[in-house]
Amino acid sequence: MQSKLADTGTSIFTIMSKMAADYNAINLSQGYPGFDISSELVERVNYYMKNGNNQYAPMPGLPQLRQRISDKVSQTHGWQTNADDHITVTSGATEAIFATITALVHAGDEVIYFEPAYDSYHPSVLLNKGVPVPVQLSFPDFSIPWDEVEKKISNKTKMIIINTPQNPSGAILSKNDIERLAELIKNKNIFVLSDEVYEHIIFDDAKHHSVLSNEHLREKSISVFSFGKTFHATGWKMGYSVASKKITDEIKKIHQFLVFSVNTPIQFAMTDYLQNPEHYYSLPAFFQSKRDLFLALMKNSRFEPLKSSGTYFQTFSYKAITDESDTLVAEKFTKEYGVASIPFSVFYQGRTDNKLLRFCFAKDEDSLIKAAEILCKI
Repeated sequence: MQSKLADTGTSIFTIMSKMAADYNAINLSQGYPGFDISSELVERVNYYMKNGNNQYAPMPGLPQLRQRISDKVSQTHGWQTNADDHITVTSGATEAIFATITALVHAGDEVIYFEPAYDSYHPSVLLNKGVPVPVQLSFPDFSIPWDEVEKKISNKTKMIIINTPQNPSGAILSKNDIERLAELIKNKNIFVLSDEVYEHIIFDDAKHHSVLSNEHLREKSISVFSFGKTFHATGWKMGYSVASKKITDEIKKIHQFLVFSVNTPIQFAMTDYLQNPEHYYSLPAFFQSKRDLFLALMKNSRFEPLKSSGTYFQTFSYKAITDESDTLVAEKFTKEYGVASIPFSVFYQGRTDNKLLRFCFAKDEDSLIKAAEILCKI
Protein backbone atom coordinates (compact mmCIF):
# COMPACT_ATOMS: atom_id res chain seq x y z
CA MET A 1 0.00 0.00 0.00
CA GLN A 2 1.31 3.43 -0.94
CA SER A 3 1.09 5.92 1.93
CA LYS A 4 -0.03 9.50 1.30
CA LEU A 5 2.13 10.59 4.26
CA ALA A 6 5.02 8.16 4.01
CA ASP A 7 7.36 10.23 6.17
CA THR A 8 4.81 10.84 8.91
CA GLY A 9 4.91 8.70 12.02
CA THR A 10 3.17 8.88 15.39
CA SER A 11 2.86 12.41 16.74
CA ILE A 12 5.53 13.43 19.26
CA PHE A 13 2.73 14.56 21.57
CA THR A 14 1.29 11.05 21.62
CA ILE A 15 4.76 9.55 22.15
CA MET A 16 5.73 11.84 25.03
CA SER A 17 2.37 11.60 26.79
CA LYS A 18 2.52 7.81 26.62
CA MET A 19 6.09 7.87 27.91
CA ALA A 20 5.02 10.16 30.75
CA ALA A 21 2.27 7.70 31.69
CA ASP A 22 4.55 4.66 31.38
CA TYR A 23 7.19 6.20 33.68
CA ASN A 24 4.75 8.02 35.98
CA ALA A 25 6.33 11.35 35.04
CA ILE A 26 4.85 14.82 35.46
CA ASN A 27 3.47 15.55 32.01
CA LEU A 28 4.44 19.03 30.87
CA SER A 29 4.64 17.86 27.27
CA GLN A 30 1.26 17.78 25.54
CA GLY A 31 -0.53 21.12 25.49
CA TYR A 32 -3.66 20.63 27.49
CA PRO A 33 -4.72 22.23 30.79
CA GLY A 34 -4.20 20.16 33.91
CA PHE A 35 -7.07 21.66 35.88
CA ASP A 36 -10.87 21.62 35.83
CA ILE A 37 -12.92 23.63 33.37
CA SER A 38 -15.68 25.99 34.49
CA SER A 39 -18.42 24.25 36.46
CA GLU A 40 -20.87 26.75 34.96
CA LEU A 41 -19.91 25.64 31.45
CA VAL A 42 -20.25 21.96 32.38
CA GLU A 43 -23.65 22.68 33.87
CA ARG A 44 -24.83 24.35 30.66
CA VAL A 45 -23.71 21.37 28.54
CA ASN A 46 -25.46 19.01 30.94
CA TYR A 47 -28.59 21.17 30.84
CA TYR A 48 -28.83 21.07 27.06
CA MET A 49 -28.11 17.35 26.92
CA LYS A 50 -30.92 16.64 29.40
CA ASN A 51 -33.26 18.91 27.47
CA GLY A 52 -32.97 16.92 24.28
CA ASN A 53 -30.49 18.97 22.26
CA ASN A 54 -28.56 15.93 21.08
CA GLN A 55 -29.20 15.69 17.33
CA TYR A 56 -27.36 17.26 14.40
CA ALA A 57 -26.78 20.98 14.60
CA PRO A 58 -26.98 23.08 11.42
CA MET A 59 -23.94 22.41 9.23
CA PRO A 60 -22.17 25.79 9.73
CA GLY A 61 -23.07 25.95 13.42
CA LEU A 62 -26.01 27.09 15.53
CA PRO A 63 -27.23 30.51 14.28
CA GLN A 64 -27.22 31.92 17.81
CA LEU A 65 -23.65 30.76 18.45
CA ARG A 66 -22.45 32.21 15.17
CA GLN A 67 -24.12 35.49 16.13
CA ARG A 68 -22.29 35.47 19.48
CA ILE A 69 -19.01 34.84 17.65
CA SER A 70 -19.80 37.64 15.19
CA ASP A 71 -20.42 40.03 18.10
CA LYS A 72 -17.16 38.94 19.72
CA VAL A 73 -15.17 39.53 16.51
CA SER A 74 -16.68 43.00 16.29
CA GLN A 75 -15.74 43.79 19.90
CA THR A 76 -12.22 42.35 19.83
CA HIS A 77 -11.09 43.01 16.24
CA GLY A 78 -13.31 45.80 14.97
CA TRP A 79 -14.76 43.96 11.97
CA GLN A 80 -18.55 43.97 11.64
CA THR A 81 -18.99 40.41 10.43
CA ASN A 82 -22.20 38.72 9.35
CA ALA A 83 -22.99 35.55 11.30
CA ASP A 84 -24.38 33.74 8.25
CA ASP A 85 -21.73 34.81 5.77
CA HIS A 86 -18.46 34.87 7.72
CA ILE A 87 -18.54 32.28 10.53
CA THR A 88 -18.14 28.48 10.45
CA VAL A 89 -18.17 26.44 13.67
CA THR A 90 -15.70 23.57 13.32
CA SER A 91 -14.54 20.44 15.10
CA GLY A 92 -11.58 22.18 16.67
CA ALA A 93 -9.13 24.59 15.05
CA THR A 94 -7.27 21.75 13.33
CA GLU A 95 -10.36 20.87 11.30
CA ALA A 96 -10.78 24.53 10.39
CA ILE A 97 -7.16 24.63 9.22
CA PHE A 98 -7.53 21.46 7.15
CA ALA A 99 -10.86 22.55 5.65
CA THR A 100 -9.38 25.92 4.68
CA ILE A 101 -6.28 24.43 3.04
CA THR A 102 -8.40 21.83 1.24
CA ALA A 103 -10.78 24.51 -0.02
CA LEU A 104 -8.14 26.90 -1.34
CA VAL A 105 -4.95 24.99 -2.18
CA HIS A 106 -4.74 23.11 -5.48
CA ALA A 107 -2.11 20.78 -6.91
CA GLY A 108 1.20 22.58 -7.33
CA ASP A 109 0.21 25.62 -5.26
CA GLU A 110 2.93 26.80 -2.88
CA VAL A 111 2.15 27.46 0.78
CA ILE A 112 4.60 29.47 2.88
CA TYR A 113 4.62 28.73 6.59
CA PHE A 114 7.00 29.40 9.47
CA GLU A 115 9.13 26.99 11.49
CA PRO A 116 9.11 25.98 14.27
CA ALA A 117 5.53 25.13 13.35
CA TYR A 118 2.43 23.44 14.70
CA ASP A 119 2.58 19.99 13.17
CA SER A 120 -0.66 19.96 11.15
CA TYR A 121 0.30 22.60 8.58
CA HIS A 122 2.83 20.61 6.55
CA PRO A 123 0.82 17.37 6.13
CA SER A 124 -2.38 19.28 5.38
CA VAL A 125 -0.65 20.98 2.46
CA LEU A 126 0.83 17.69 1.23
CA LEU A 127 -2.51 15.87 1.37
CA ASN A 128 -3.93 18.53 -0.94
CA LYS A 129 -0.98 18.16 -3.35
CA GLY A 130 0.33 21.59 -2.47
CA VAL A 131 4.01 22.43 -2.03
CA PRO A 132 5.04 23.38 1.54
CA VAL A 133 7.58 26.23 1.62
CA PRO A 134 9.00 26.53 5.16
CA VAL A 135 10.71 29.70 6.34
CA GLN A 136 12.63 29.56 9.62
CA LEU A 137 11.80 32.18 12.20
CA SER A 138 14.78 34.18 13.42
CA PHE A 139 16.46 32.67 16.46
CA PRO A 140 16.26 33.28 19.40
CA ASP A 141 13.35 35.78 19.30
CA PHE A 142 11.37 33.80 16.67
CA SER A 143 10.49 36.91 14.67
CA ILE A 144 9.52 36.67 11.01
CA PRO A 145 12.35 37.48 8.54
CA TRP A 146 10.15 39.42 6.14
CA ASP A 147 12.88 40.03 3.55
CA GLU A 148 13.30 36.27 3.23
CA VAL A 149 9.54 35.80 2.95
CA GLU A 150 9.44 38.29 0.11
CA LYS A 151 12.10 36.28 -1.73
CA LYS A 152 10.09 33.05 -1.26
CA ILE A 153 6.94 34.49 -2.83
CA SER A 154 6.50 33.29 -6.40
CA ASN A 155 3.75 33.18 -9.00
CA LYS A 156 2.84 29.78 -7.52
CA THR A 157 2.34 31.08 -3.97
CA LYS A 158 -1.30 30.54 -2.99
CA MET A 159 -1.20 30.89 0.79
CA ILE A 160 0.85 32.15 3.73
CA ILE A 161 0.18 30.55 7.13
CA ILE A 162 0.88 32.60 10.25
CA ASN A 163 0.42 31.71 13.90
CA THR A 164 0.15 34.28 16.69
CA PRO A 165 0.66 33.77 19.59
CA GLN A 166 2.97 31.15 18.15
CA ASN A 167 3.11 27.50 19.16
CA PRO A 168 5.72 26.36 20.19
CA SER A 169 7.77 29.52 20.75
CA GLY A 170 5.27 31.83 22.46
CA ALA A 171 6.26 34.71 20.16
CA ILE A 172 3.62 37.22 19.03
CA LEU A 173 3.25 39.32 15.89
CA SER A 174 3.23 43.12 16.14
CA LYS A 175 1.03 45.58 14.30
CA ASN A 176 4.01 46.28 12.05
CA ASP A 177 4.22 42.56 11.20
CA ILE A 178 0.58 42.52 10.13
CA GLU A 179 1.05 45.67 8.06
CA ARG A 180 4.17 44.23 6.38
CA LEU A 181 2.21 41.09 5.53
CA ALA A 182 -0.59 43.18 4.02
CA GLU A 183 1.94 45.05 1.90
CA LEU A 184 3.60 41.84 0.71
CA ILE A 185 0.41 40.31 -0.67
CA LYS A 186 -1.05 43.53 -2.03
CA ASN A 187 -2.32 43.00 -5.58
CA LYS A 188 -1.40 39.29 -5.38
CA ASN A 189 -3.68 36.25 -5.44
CA ILE A 190 -2.44 35.03 -2.06
CA PHE A 191 -4.56 33.99 0.92
CA VAL A 192 -3.50 34.30 4.56
CA LEU A 193 -4.44 31.52 6.97
CA SER A 194 -4.02 32.92 10.48
CA ASP A 195 -3.92 30.46 13.38
CA GLU A 196 -4.99 32.53 16.39
CA VAL A 197 -6.07 29.84 18.84
CA TYR A 198 -4.15 31.44 21.72
CA GLU A 199 -5.53 34.94 21.08
CA HIS A 200 -6.58 35.39 24.72
CA ILE A 201 -3.44 33.89 26.26
CA ILE A 202 -1.04 36.79 25.91
CA PHE A 203 1.19 38.41 28.52
CA ASP A 204 2.81 41.58 29.87
CA ASP A 205 -0.05 43.83 28.70
CA ALA A 206 0.76 43.04 25.07
CA LYS A 207 -2.00 43.24 22.47
CA HIS A 208 -3.06 40.47 20.13
CA HIS A 209 -2.92 41.68 16.52
CA SER A 210 -5.28 39.76 14.27
CA VAL A 211 -5.43 39.87 10.49
CA LEU A 212 -9.14 40.60 11.03
CA SER A 213 -8.26 44.01 12.45
CA ASN A 214 -6.48 45.00 9.22
CA GLU A 215 -8.95 46.16 6.57
CA HIS A 216 -6.52 45.36 3.75
CA LEU A 217 -6.21 41.71 4.83
CA ARG A 218 -9.80 40.82 5.70
CA GLU A 219 -10.96 39.88 2.22
CA LYS A 220 -7.96 37.57 1.70
CA SER A 221 -7.63 36.10 5.19
CA ILE A 222 -9.03 33.26 7.25
CA SER A 223 -8.65 33.42 11.02
CA VAL A 224 -8.98 30.23 13.04
CA PHE A 225 -9.87 30.15 16.74
CA SER A 226 -10.38 27.54 19.47
CA PHE A 227 -12.96 27.32 22.23
CA GLY A 228 -11.03 24.34 23.57
CA LYS A 229 -7.87 26.37 24.14
CA THR A 230 -9.77 29.39 25.46
CA PHE A 231 -11.99 27.53 27.93
CA HIS A 232 -9.60 24.71 29.02
CA ALA A 233 -11.63 22.01 27.22
CA THR A 234 -9.34 20.75 24.48
CA GLY A 235 -11.08 17.36 24.41
CA TRP A 236 -14.30 18.97 23.21
CA LYS A 237 -12.68 19.82 19.84
CA MET A 238 -14.65 23.01 19.29
CA GLY A 239 -13.37 25.88 17.16
CA TYR A 240 -14.40 28.26 14.41
CA SER A 241 -13.16 30.12 11.37
CA VAL A 242 -13.81 33.71 10.32
CA ALA A 243 -13.42 34.81 6.70
CA SER A 244 -15.08 36.74 3.90
CA LYS A 245 -18.28 35.31 2.44
CA LYS A 246 -16.53 34.14 -0.72
CA ILE A 247 -13.93 32.15 1.26
CA THR A 248 -16.40 30.96 3.90
CA ASP A 249 -18.65 29.48 1.21
CA GLU A 250 -15.71 27.35 0.03
CA ILE A 251 -14.75 26.30 3.57
CA LYS A 252 -18.31 25.16 4.24
CA LYS A 253 -18.23 22.92 1.17
CA ILE A 254 -15.30 21.01 2.68
CA HIS A 255 -16.50 21.19 6.28
CA GLN A 256 -19.82 19.48 5.45
CA PHE A 257 -18.00 16.41 4.15
CA LEU A 258 -15.39 16.27 6.91
CA VAL A 259 -17.68 16.32 9.95
CA PHE A 260 -20.90 17.95 8.65
CA SER A 261 -21.68 19.54 12.02
CA VAL A 262 -20.26 19.95 15.50
CA ASN A 263 -21.37 18.76 18.96
CA THR A 264 -24.84 20.24 19.50
CA PRO A 265 -25.18 20.58 23.32
CA ILE A 266 -21.72 22.13 23.57
CA GLN A 267 -22.69 24.71 20.92
CA PHE A 268 -25.73 25.67 22.97
CA ALA A 269 -23.60 25.88 26.12
CA MET A 270 -20.97 28.04 24.39
CA THR A 271 -23.71 30.39 23.22
CA ASP A 272 -24.68 31.02 26.84
CA TYR A 273 -21.12 31.16 28.13
CA LEU A 274 -20.01 33.80 25.62
CA GLN A 275 -22.55 36.24 27.02
CA ASN A 276 -19.97 37.13 29.67
CA PRO A 277 -16.77 38.49 28.03
CA GLU A 278 -14.95 38.21 31.35
CA HIS A 279 -14.72 34.47 30.72
CA TYR A 280 -12.04 35.18 28.12
CA TYR A 281 -10.81 38.65 29.11
CA SER A 282 -9.57 37.22 32.42
CA LEU A 283 -7.29 34.67 30.75
CA PRO A 284 -4.12 36.76 30.29
CA ALA A 285 -3.73 37.38 34.03
CA PHE A 286 -4.65 33.78 34.86
CA PHE A 287 -2.04 32.23 32.58
CA GLN A 288 0.61 34.87 33.18
CA SER A 289 0.52 34.02 36.87
CA LYS A 290 1.30 30.41 35.94
CA ARG A 291 4.08 31.41 33.55
CA ASP A 292 5.62 33.74 36.14
CA LEU A 293 5.38 31.09 38.85
CA PHE A 294 7.11 28.52 36.66
CA LEU A 295 9.87 30.98 35.72
CA ALA A 296 10.40 31.91 39.36
CA LEU A 297 10.57 28.26 40.38
CA MET A 298 13.13 27.59 37.64
CA LYS A 299 15.28 30.63 38.41
CA ASN A 300 17.98 28.65 40.22
CA SER A 301 18.13 25.86 37.63
CA ARG A 302 20.68 25.48 34.84
CA PHE A 303 17.93 25.92 32.26
CA GLU A 304 17.85 29.25 30.42
CA PRO A 305 14.35 30.57 29.58
CA LEU A 306 13.49 32.11 26.23
CA LYS A 307 10.85 34.84 26.16
CA SER A 308 7.25 33.61 26.05
CA SER A 309 4.78 36.39 25.22
CA GLY A 310 1.77 34.14 24.74
CA THR A 311 0.37 30.57 24.64
CA TYR A 312 0.77 28.32 27.67
CA PHE A 313 4.23 27.09 26.73
CA GLN A 314 7.64 28.04 28.08
CA THR A 315 10.81 27.16 26.18
CA PHE A 316 14.12 26.53 27.95
CA SER A 317 17.63 26.04 26.62
CA TYR A 318 19.51 23.18 28.27
CA LYS A 319 22.91 24.05 26.72
CA ALA A 320 24.44 24.55 30.16
CA ILE A 321 23.60 20.95 31.05
CA THR A 322 24.48 18.84 28.01
CA ASP A 323 25.07 19.00 24.27
CA GLU A 324 23.03 15.86 23.58
CA SER A 325 20.19 16.03 21.06
CA ASP A 326 16.90 17.43 22.29
CA THR A 327 14.99 14.23 21.48
CA LEU A 328 17.42 12.19 23.56
CA VAL A 329 17.33 14.71 26.40
CA ALA A 330 13.51 14.84 26.44
CA GLU A 331 13.38 11.03 26.63
CA LYS A 332 16.07 10.88 29.31
CA PHE A 333 14.45 13.57 31.48
CA THR A 334 11.13 11.73 31.27
CA LYS A 335 12.47 8.27 32.08
CA GLU A 336 15.23 9.14 34.56
CA TYR A 337 13.95 12.28 36.27
CA GLY A 338 10.18 12.06 35.85
CA VAL A 339 9.35 15.27 33.94
CA ALA A 340 8.08 15.09 30.35
CA SER A 341 8.59 17.87 27.82
CA ILE A 342 8.62 18.26 24.03
CA PRO A 343 11.93 18.42 22.12
CA PHE A 344 11.87 21.58 20.03
CA SER A 345 13.45 20.10 16.90
CA VAL A 346 10.25 18.19 16.05
CA PHE A 347 8.67 21.50 15.04
CA TYR A 348 11.12 21.75 12.10
CA GLN A 349 10.97 19.53 9.02
CA GLY A 350 14.78 19.51 8.98
CA ARG A 351 14.93 18.79 12.73
CA THR A 352 16.89 21.97 13.58
CA ASP A 353 18.29 21.34 17.06
CA ASN A 354 18.98 24.47 19.13
CA LYS A 355 19.05 22.44 22.39
CA LEU A 356 15.59 23.53 23.49
CA LEU A 357 12.71 21.89 25.33
CA ARG A 358 9.12 23.12 25.42
CA PHE A 359 7.19 22.83 28.70
CA CYS A 360 3.44 23.34 29.13
CA PHE A 361 2.69 25.38 32.25
CA ALA A 362 -1.11 25.09 32.00
CA LYS A 363 -1.06 22.80 35.01
CA ASP A 364 -2.04 22.97 38.66
CA GLU A 365 0.39 24.70 41.01
CA ASP A 366 1.51 21.51 42.75
CA SER A 367 2.55 19.94 39.45
CA LEU A 368 4.59 23.00 38.48
CA ILE A 369 6.28 23.10 41.90
CA LYS A 370 7.15 19.39 41.82
CA ALA A 371 8.40 19.56 38.23
CA ALA A 372 10.57 22.61 38.96
CA GLU A 373 12.05 20.96 42.08
CA ILE A 374 13.17 18.04 39.92
CA LEU A 375 14.48 20.17 37.07
CA CYS A 376 16.45 22.43 39.41
CA LYS A 377 18.44 19.38 40.61
CA ILE A 378 19.56 18.42 37.10
